[in-house]
Amino acid sequence: MSALFNVINLENVSVRYRAPEEPIGSFKEYAIQLLRQRVRMKEFWALNNINLEIYRGETFGIIGRNGAGKSTLLKVVSRVLAPTNGRVLIHGQVAPLLELGAGFHPELTGRENVFLNGSLLGHSQREITQHLPEILDFAQIDGFIDAPLRVYSSGMVARLGFAVATSWRPEILILDEVLAVGDEEFRAKCYSRMDGFRANGTTIMLVSHDMNLVQTQCTRAVWLEQGTLLASGAVADVISAYRGHAD
Repeated sequence: MSALFNVINLENVSVRYRAPEEPIGSFKEYAIQLLRQRVRMKEFWALNNINLEIYRGETFGIIGRNGAGKSTLLKVVSRVLAPTNGRVLIHGQVAPLLELGAGFHPELTGRENVFLNGSLLGHSQREITQHLPEILDFAQIDGFIDAPLRVYSSGMVARLGFAVATSWRPEILILDEVLAVGDEEFRAKCYSRMDGFRANGTTIMLVSHDMNLVQTQCTRAVWLEQGTLLASGAVADVISAYRGHAD
């Protein structure tokens, strides 16, 4: 890891969401209430003044409880979501795996989804065709490649998504709980591929509730709580602070 080259910089980044104060059952009901000016909105900050520097070649862990802002942070880095305040500087191409099945269509076959997802990641049809044998070999979904994605298990979707996103070595790889599904053999293959990426300078951002995974895979970590960064630094220290707060 080179500590001299920052590939991700977050400067005073905040994200504000607005949501109805009371639950609304359908879009039709929402539209009617909105026209009658009966919709009362509340605001909350999913991220609040976050400052981070992430270096080339490191695996950076993000921990925290559900609703802490972890996935929002990854979406901001992936350019899926624009911050309300602050700025994000990215040096390199991002390959995001933000959630299970993201970038896939359930009615398309696995093969068709490979081409769809590969195109969304910026690869040409020719490039995807060249990488298809490697993708299928890594995913190991056997005879299901020409079946619609809706019949796949969550583990099969995860294998296919990871195989497509990592068939080309990304400069920045974003993983949001993707490694929580799948069997032990598949996870071992993922870790091996991640090790190879790291050795060649890929930066990895990893969100996980699995503290053992964060401990073994990450070089540094942060702990988010209600959108606020409460701890940052050595993985063991951040996990210790998080667990101490939970107790």
